[in-house]
Amino acid sequence: MKKVIFKGAGTAIITPMTNTGVDFDAFGRLIEWQIQEEIDALIVAGTTGEGSTLSDEEHKQVVKYAVEKVAGRVPVIAGTGSNDIAYGLQLTKACCEYGVDGVLVVTPYYNKTTQQGLINLYNEYADVSTVPVIVYNVPSRTGVNITPATFEQLAKHENIVAVKEASGNISQAVDIMARTKGELNMYSGNDDQIVPLLSIGGIGVISVLSNVVPKETHRMVMSYLEGDIETAKELQLKYFNLVNALFSEVNPIPVKSAMARLGYGKNILRAPLYPMDKALEAKMFEEMDRLGIK
Repeated sequence: MKKVIFKGAGTAIITPMTNTGVDFDAFGRLIEWQIQEEIDALIVAGTTGEGSTLSDEEHKQVVKYAVEKVAGRVPVIAGTGSNDIAYGLQLTKACCEYGVDGVLVVTPYYNKTTQQGLINLYNEYADVSTVPVIVYNVPSRTGVNITPATFEQLAKHENIVAVKEASGNISQAVDIMARTKGELNMYSGNDDQIVPLLSIGGIGVISVLSNVVPKETHRMVMSYLEGDIETAKELQLKYFNLVNALFSEVNPIPVKSAMARLGYGKNILRAPLYPMDKALEAKMFEEMDRLGIK
C-alpha cells in the first residue's frame, strides 16, 4: 500500500479574490474555519481555487501562504498540473520547497495527449516531486480520460500514490481499483459519488461541497470508514440537492457565490468565469437555508 496523504474529506478550497488580486484576509479566515470544522486536508490552487487563471506569482503565493497558515495542522496539497508540462514541473518543484504534503496533477487540457503520453508525463512529475503525487482524472474538463490500463502502469511508480477520480464512471472506478490492487488510494472527485466510491475501497473525497459544509462532509466519509454506513448514506442523500446546486453552473461559479454569502470574501471570479445566474443562485440559497447553512 502506498503512502496515505489523508483519509476523509479534503476541501478543494476556493481562492477568495478582490478586483486586484487574492484576498488573503478572507483566505486566512476560511482556512482557520475549515480546520475548526474538522476538515482532513486542504487542496489549494486547484480547479475550485481557479489555479488556471492565477498568475505564476499568485499561484505560488497562495500555496506558500496556505502552508504557513496551516502550520502542519492538516495536510496541504497543491494543484500543480498544467497543459504546459515544463511549467507544471517547475511549479511542482517550487511547491515542494514551500513544504506541501502532496501535489495534485490534472491531465493536460486542450493539447491533450495519448495514454502513453500520460504515462510519460506522470512519471516525470513523480520523478521531480519530493512529495507524493495524486493523479487527477476529470475528462469532462480536460478532454482526455485516463484509462484503467494506464492507471495500472502509473501505480508502478512509488511516488504516484493516489487518484482523484472524477470521470463519473463507477464501472471505470471499479476497474481501476481491481487493476491497481491497493497500489493506488482513491479519492472521489465527485461529491454526488462519495459513498459509492468508498464502497469499492476509496479512502476519501477531494470536495467542493466541503467548502460549505466541511464538518458534515468529513463526517460522511469517516462514518463510512468507521463502519457506520447508514449515517454515511444519510448524509450523502441529505446533501444531494445542494451538490446539484453547487454544480448547476461551471465550478467554482456557484461555490464562490455560496462562500461569499457565508462571509468568506466577495463573489469575484476570474474570466472566463462570471457570477452565477440569479435564478440558479436563488435556488442554491434556498437549499442552503433549508439545510440551515448560514
